[in-house]
Amino acid sequence: MKTYALTAFDPSGEKLLDESFTAANDEEAKKVGKARLDEKGYTDHTHRCVNPEAKLVLFHR
Repeated sequence: MKTYALTAFDPSGEKLLDESFTAANDEEAKKVGKARLDEKGYTDHTHRCVNPEAKLVLFHR
């Protein structure tokens, strides 16, 4: 399992969400990240999810 970082921002640049979670691979992390954004209501905000090597697995601007 790898640890991924998920962050969401409001238009002013303030962090709305900054959390980490574990997933088996990048595809699973993408699904988990999308689900967390949906449940928090941040899907339409700027967000990113990165793997431990800092590769983007999910991004929305």
